[in-house]
Amino acid sequence: MISANDLKVKGIKAIETELADKEEAVITLRGKPKFVVIDIERYDEIRAYELDLAYEEIKKEIKEGRAKRIKSEEELEKHIESL
Repeated sequence: MISANDLKVKGIKAIETELADKEEAVITLRGKPKFVVIDIERYDEIRAYELDLAYEEIKKEIKEGRAKRIKSEEELEKHIESL
């Protein structure tokens, strides 16, 4: 964990040091975890995983007939308004 004060004093070096042997760096504020920093490769992996999950969910919704096909811009606008 990196305190906000350490981050202020040491800057990016504090994050680099923390990430040298861990997948994430937790930044604390007043002794409580507040932020998590990860390197871009890990972020890309997590984002790809999230997109895969969303894709699988929409496939499931289509299969179960819960998806709605929008055929025009008017339908899209009405749908957005309903949200």
